[in-house]
Amino acid sequence: MRNVITIAWRDLRSVFVSPIAYVVLTGYLLLTGWFFFNILGQFNRLVGQAALMPGLDMTWLNLNDAVVAPLLQNMSVVLLIVAPMLTMRSFAEERSTGTYELLFTSPIRVSDMVLGKFLAGAALMTLMIALTMIFPVVLIVYGNPETPLILSGYLGLYLMAISFVAIGNFTSALTSNQIIATISSMVILLLMFVINWPAEGAAEPLKSILIHLSVTEHLRSLVGGIIDTADITYFVSVTLVFLFLTHRAVESARWR
Repeated sequence: MRNVITIAWRDLRSVFVSPIAYVVLTGYLLLTGWFFFNILGQFNRLVGQAALMPGLDMTWLNLNDAVVAPLLQNMSVVLLIVAPMLTMRSFAEERSTGTYELLFTSPIRVSDMVLGKFLAGAALMTLMIALTMIFPVVLIVYGNPETPLILSGYLGLYLMAISFVAIGNFTSALTSNQIIATISSMVILLLMFVINWPAEGAAEPLKSILIHLSVTEHLRSLVGGIIDTADITYFVSVTLVFLFLTHRAVESARWR
């Protein structure tokens, strides 16, 4: 465990020494803040219109459905871009700088390397998502959203972000080129976002398979306040599968 923590700390320190972490964190906060500002503005306009037309059914017009849910959905899309940028250096930089061989000749197991780099990426994701909690705090202070629904939605977003770290590390372990690692990771993540698109016209059991493989379907349930073990199991399974694939990729590179 000491080796895992050492590698994780080493990666975190290298990220914060360079401007990468600050640029990505700032960019993510700016984008999500812009989404929050616009979604909240739209909500205020709808509330004003509803006050002028009291006969309309506006039961759906609440902070959770009209503000929190769209915000979390938009944040998940931004993660599709940000996660590959945060993880592209994890293994690809080790290959390009020649420190891969030093790690292999040191008394460190491959599993320690994989877990250490995964923990470093997970820590960055945790910090990034934690910083966005300022938005629901503003809603709680000045409004009356349902806090359990907010926590459920953030749980889904966090689990999704952690699984994205595992996928990004996997693509980074396949190449020494950080750009290729980033693009490969984005392709996999985008496929997971849109794989359910043809499900509506598909027959069973293909329809159920496409829906189950879709990351957006599982996130939607958690954002809606439904904490189902199937959704949590999905994100945990994706994380474990790609951690295993990363281990295999690093292990194969060790014996080349």
